Amino acid sequence: MELYLLRHGIAEDAAISRRDADRALTPEGKKRLREILKVALEAELRPTLILSSPYKRAKDTAAIAVKSLGYTADVLETNALVPNAHPNELWEEVRMHKSEAKLLLVSHEPLLSMAASLLLNSSGLRVDFKKGAIMRIDLEGFSAQPASVLKWYLTPRLVP
Repeated sequence: MELYLLRHGIAEDAAISRRDADRALTPEGKKRLREILKVALEAELRPTLILSSPYKRAKDTAAIAVKSLGYTADVLETNALVPNAHPNELWEEVRMHKSEAKLLLVSHEPLLSMAASLLLNSSGLRVDFKKGAIMRIDLEGFSAQPASVLKWYLTPRLVP
């Protein structure tokens, strides 16, 4: 499986409701996401399934991915992708969808950097997962302990 980890784009500092889950993407965040997803599309990212955190900024990011990548199915929301979920929850969610060829997960920090460490079987690995960044990890199996290979990591700063 090709697994893609996408961090939501730049979001507003605070929502009107004052709830973190309600923070929306900024216009700049939306623009940068479209740019990075255009490059990801050129790298042949065509997800067979998109899973998203239920937080507004992640759902908005997933909606941009749907349009940018030509995805036609439903986006599934899961609490396994909220910011403070445990990486093992993310791994179990991936394992439930192991029949997918290309799975895109839209989530947050600190979860994504911790998940990358787990997925790459390197507890000492530290990833600076920028807003709007995307990482491709190819999974080689779905046992209790992930076996995988990092293929690429793209940050918005690398996109012209």
